[in-house]
This record gives sequence, structure tokens and C-alpha cells, in this order.
Amino acid sequence: MCNVIYGRPGRSGAPARRPVAPGGGRRGLGYTARVLRRLLAWLGRAPAPRAPASPDLDGVAGPPEPPEPEPPGPDDVVVMPIEDAIDLHTFAPRDVASVVEEYLHEAQRRGFREVRVIHGRGKGVQRRVVRGVLARHPAVEGFRDAPASRGGWGATVVWLKPAGSDAAP
Repeated sequence: MCNVIYGRPGRSGAPARRPVAPGGGRRGLGYTARVLRRLLAWLGRAPAPRAPASPDLDGVAGPPEPPEPEPPGPDDVVVMPIEDAIDLHTFAPRDVASVVEEYLHEAQRRGFREVRVIHGRGKGVQRRVVRGVLARHPAVEGFRDAPASRGGWGATVVWLKPAGSDAAP
């Protein structure tokens, strides 16, 4: 079954008609299906890629593989890089307050004046914990919700006092 598309008028003034297969397009869906069938047939005939032949190393011992490092335990200290943002999703909820406090101290010591704390949207529990820490932290000059381009109400932008100020610890 074909659809008829009306185009520019012909010489007699009547609209030109041309049949088009269902699905539209100049060549119709049948053409696309034929091309795909040819491609699949060609891929079925194509030889599978081969791995390069490797020399026989049965009797040769290579360097020993280093042992897998053990994942940190609950009481292990993990050193993280200090950047202008910290994502609290990777921390246990019980550790959030102490992580934020230490992060703010270290960020101020390294000279950051603005940082972003990503606490997530959720129910707002982490946000309240973070806001409580920020309200009483001596290094904090001010804070507010991040703009939409930087996390919206799932993040808080914090302005820190200069590292040498009297109010800082």
C-alpha cells in the first residue's frame, strides 16, 4: 500500500503526485530495510577479528602481579584531594558533620574563598546537618543554595573568610 504525496503542480496545472512507501521519505522504508538487510548479510560473512598471535610463554615466569590493596575499613583514614567542591554522597551519614568541618578548615588553609558542598536533594536531612555545621563554623563568612547550574538546592555554596583572619581557627 502506498501513500500519495502532492508536490508542485505539473504542466497541466494539476498537482503532481508520486507514490511513497509507508514511512515517508524519498526512497521510503523499503529502501532502508533493503540496505539494512544487505549490511547484516555482509557482517554475517565478514571474518571475525583475530587477536595477534602471541609467543608460547608456558615455561616463562613473568613479573609477579602486585597484590590487590585492601579496601579501607570503617576506622581507616582516607586522604582525599581538597578541591573547590566536596560531594557528600560518598560518606556515611554519621560522618557528614565531621567531614564538612575538616573540609572547611582545610579549604580555608589552602586559600579557597568559595567552595560548594554537594549534599543531594532527598528529604533534606543531609542539607540540615550541613547547614547546622556551616552556621556555627568559625571559617564561614556566609552560605546559600547553589544556583541551578551548580546543583540547585542539592548543593550549598559557602564563602570562607580569608586564611589569616582573626575569626578563623
